[in-house]
Amino acid sequence: MTGVAEVLRPLVPQVLGALVRRYGQFDACEDAVADALLAASEQWPAEGVPDNPRGWLITVATRRLTDHWRSESARRRREESVALREPPPVVPGPGQDQAPDSDDTLSLLFLCCHPAISPPSQVALTLRAVGGLTTAQIASAFLVPEATMTRRITRAKESIAAAGSTFSEPSAADFPERLRVVLQVLYLIFNEGYTATSGQHLQRLELTAEAIRLARAVHALLPGDGEVAGLLALMLLTEARRDARIGDRGELVPLPEQDRGRWDTALIDEGEALIDAVLGRTALGPYQVQAAIAALHDRAPSAEATDWPQIVELYELLRTFMPGPVVTLNQAVAVAQVAGPDQGLALLDTVDAGLDLGRRADAVRAHLLELRGDRAAARDHYLRAAERTPSLPERRYLMDRAGRLVPEEDGARP
Repeated sequence: MTGVAEVLRPLVPQVLGALVRRYGQFDACEDAVADALLAASEQWPAEGVPDNPRGWLITVATRRLTDHWRSESARRRREESVALREPPPVVPGPGQDQAPDSDDTLSLLFLCCHPAISPPSQVALTLRAVGGLTTAQIASAFLVPEATMTRRITRAKESIAAAGSTFSEPSAADFPERLRVVLQVLYLIFNEGYTATSGQHLQRLELTAEAIRLARAVHALLPGDGEVAGLLALMLLTEARRDARIGDRGELVPLPEQDRGRWDTALIDEGEALIDAVLGRTALGPYQVQAAIAALHDRAPSAEATDWPQIVELYELLRTFMPGPVVTLNQAVAVAQVAGPDQGLALLDTVDAGLDLGRRADAVRAHLLELRGDRAAARDHYLRAAERTPSLPERRYLMDRAGRLVPEEDGARP
């Protein structure tokens, strides 16, 4: 069954994208795809994976759509609506598939950014449809409770239904806004893959790979867009460190402690070339700034040799594009490297205490307190952060950091 699941996961957005692009009704298409996935999970383990699994899923899902429309006695109206679309939909059979240059997953990204719903809801909906993220994972990315995100996604679908239940290609006027949301979606998918918010594994390689693949596709579509190039560069420069982030026991290895000889120099070179080609030549944006920060880390031969003053300046610039607590947390770490942990803690204190940042704020505060030499307070915050993270590798890392800070009198006891 594990093998079947691995085949199915990347096909979900492709199949959903194909159906939504042809028939335009997200809810009905999503239900049909779910039925097709259930049928595949029941049949494929016994009968084997078909030669063209994508075509198989589209065929079964389309049949489910047809059955649904017939059961509602709306066959003629639905057929007339579909007939107006050009070109006429052709359902692939077992030996057919999409054209090589067609990417329904990329189409679904733009189709889901529907003008009838708010940008945050667009992001949430596309994360579900394209990234395959659960509601809990999306809620964690947005720093909101799961119940809040469930209501947001439900309202998004209701808004689309009220607007006519159809998705459409973006017009020239609304394309820039849809592109902005698409980039945010890819950014969040990559982040969830690079540091999974929950579970036994630190990373979800299928998500980072899909985010990079789609970012490359968008860059090929818009090679002159600085923010598209910046996002792709940021992903590549970050992904380059992936192998060095995991220790022998699957534990998280923080950036200062990583073996830089294990970093992927080909990805670093590609990412640096992308960001160098657009900085100063296109309108500056947050992804370019973050890519520039990542490049400074990747170029440094060691943590000590990193150009921390430049990173602090870039974070200050980033706050003008992305004001918010997450950027401030990262900036506080950089400030501590330049001006000392007390200055980093002072900046950290400016973050609204009423915001629920989960383990992030506690982990950063623990790190800065440890740098200051306040072992007891640092240990308390490491333990608090560990209690609040659903990620087992992060929890092990945080518990390990706390264990290093056990007071000497406690450590001396038999």
